[in-house]
Amino acid sequence: MVTFKNRLVWITGASSGIGRELAIQLAKDGAHLIISSSDAQKLSHVADECREFTSFCQEYPFNLSDPEEVKTTAETIVNTYEQIYLLINNGGISQRSLVKDTPVEIDRKIMEIDYFSYVILTKAVLPGMIDAGEGFIAATSSISGKFGFPLRSSYAAAKHAIQGFFETLRAEIKPYKISVTIAYPGRIQTDISLKAINEQGEEYGLMDPGQMNGLSAKECARQYIRAIKKRKPEIYIGKSEILMVHIKRFFPGLFFRIVTKIKPS
Repeated sequence: MVTFKNRLVWITGASSGIGRELAIQLAKDGAHLIISSSDAQKLSHVADECREFTSFCQEYPFNLSDPEEVKTTAETIVNTYEQIYLLINNGGISQRSLVKDTPVEIDRKIMEIDYFSYVILTKAVLPGMIDAGEGFIAATSSISGKFGFPLRSSYAAAKHAIQGFFETLRAEIKPYKISVTIAYPGRIQTDISLKAINEQGEEYGLMDPGQMNGLSAKECARQYIRAIKKRKPEIYIGKSEILMVHIKRFFPGLFFRIVTKIKPS
């Protein structure tokens, strides 16, 4: 089994939810951590938790919605530290708004955070991995990256884009022994729906019932890390909602009937 002990791991979206659990569990494995988020205060708390288990944990807060800030931060990290052994693109934002009500500026913001930031960071660390002939890249998608769902048009679009980009990347870098894993979480107990944005770009502020009763972020992170270590191309993480992915694949007619009966709220 692969170990990340004393290897440099960079995680975005690490101040809460899945990202926080990834950081803590990898710290317990002895990984050397770089953690990032737009919330510097919460990130600092996570760093303190991680330092109880690992000798190295550095914080780099930055805003995924600003491509120049993403690029500059990535260049700083790559120039400052040794080769990044594992990059987990995990930061992101969700959406709760109808297509007809959502201005294109919101569509662009979500794509910038949930997709283009992943592309920028991955391209920044890739040369070092290629030179070393080893490395791991992971991207947090969603089951919404496998099918569209009401109120999540831009979010689903960004998650679909993640699949296209990272599947292509996986095929291209196979000769360099670099592993690429895409995670497709379903309903996980995080604050993603609370922090989702509406058509005005304001926080949705409500906890989805499905989210509240979803899989714990701790268990999600455990399965995610295990999949990365096993070099799995992809992993679905969740409860019964994961069945929707398979229903769409094998029974598309049934899937579309189910989705169109869902009432946006």
